[in-house]
Amino acid sequence: MLNTSNNNTRKMIVIHGGHFSSLGVFYEEASRVLMKDLDWKVGTLDGFDDILYGGFGVFENKEEIEIIWKESQKSKEDLGFKATREFYENKIRQGKPFNIELIQQKLDELMKGEGLTLFEILIEIIKSHTNIILRLE
Repeated sequence: MLNTSNNNTRKMIVIHGGHFSSLGVFYEEASRVLMKDLDWKVGTLDGFDDILYGGFGVFENKEEIEIIWKESQKSKEDLGFKATREFYENKIRQGKPFNIELIQQKLDELMKGEGLTLFEILIEIIKSHTNIILRLE
């Protein structure tokens, strides 16, 4: 039997895969649902990781929350191999301040079927926060 009293105190935040189809618009969705009434917006993977520590809007630092990612299968496709390849290729084209060697290595791993897609990277970032439960729907 699940302890439902614990679930009642946990804030639920919904990321809706139907609201975005690119990483840039994912950041907008994450900013909208995680950071109410703040001027600063998420614009990088590191920035997304940072807001998951809490204290930036809708939940406090280390507060236990549950993120429900609706239409996650759509997001998995939208932020899959093709989007990830383009993400790395754009960074390589831009050059500095990016570590081109590291990005090329990540692109090579992706091309060999060994690297993570953007979707998988986002999932790993969320799961690295022990105060957050992630539910994919």
